[in-house]
Amino acid sequence: MTIGGRILLVDDDVELASLISDYLGSEGFEIELAHDGETGLARARSGEHAMIVLDVMLPKRNGFDVLRALRETSRVPVLMLTARGDDVDRIVGLEMGADDYLGKPFNPRELAARLRAIQRRVGAQHGPQRELIEVGEVALDVGARTVRRAGKEIVLTTAEFSLLELLLRSAGRVVSRDTIAETVLGRRLSAFDRSVDVHVSNLRKKLDPSGGDRIKTVRGTGYVYAMPESPT
Repeated sequence: MTIGGRILLVDDDVELASLISDYLGSEGFEIELAHDGETGLARARSGEHAMIVLDVMLPKRNGFDVLRALRETSRVPVLMLTARGDDVDRIVGLEMGADDYLGKPFNPRELAARLRAIQRRVGAQHGPQRELIEVGEVALDVGARTVRRAGKEIVLTTAEFSLLELLLRSAGRVVSRDTIAETVLGRRLSAFDRSVDVHVSNLRKKLDPSGGDRIKTVRGTGYVYAMPESPT
C-alpha cells in the first residue's frame, strides 16, 4: 500500500538515491528517481508527484535553480537536502519557498518522518471541510487551501499556509516557536534551527509587501498575529 502519492527524489548520488528509494519503498512510499537538475525539474513540473525531495548539489542545474523555476508555477511541497551544518543553504532554500530541509548525511527514518509530517499537513488541508477563518482583511479557506487579503489571492507554500492557519486561529495570542515547529513542520526545533523564523519572514512579506507588522515578534517566546484595531 502506498502512502500519499508518488514522491520525486532528485539526487545525483545514484547509489545513495537507490538505497533511500528502497528504504522508503519498504515504508510504503512510491518513489521516482532523477539524477540531475534538468531532468528533475522536468519531472517536477509534470504535476504527477505529491512531494519533491531535492538535493542542492546537482549537475546541469543546481537545486536552488530547480526550486526557483518550480515555484513559478507550482506549490508542490519541497524538502531540500543540504550539507549538514550549511546554514546558508538551508536559509536560502527556505527563503526561496522550500517547505523544510534535511542535512546530509541523514538517517532514512528521519526522512520518512519528515515526509509523513508534510503529507499529514497536506492531507489535512485537502479535507472536506469548508471552514473560513477571517481576521481583518485576511481570509483563509481551510478546505480550498486559499488565502485572500482584501479580496486578492496570496500564493503560499504548504508550510506558509499551515503557519498562517495556526496564527490566525490564535490571533491575539502568542504562539511559541516550539509550538509552530511541531504544528507546522511536524518536528521539534534543534539548536540554532531558524526554519520557523524564515517561514515567518516569508509569510510577512507576502501578507504585507509594504512592511506592515501583522505578525509581531515576542522576543524569546514566539509570534503573535495582531488583531485589527477596532474603528473608533
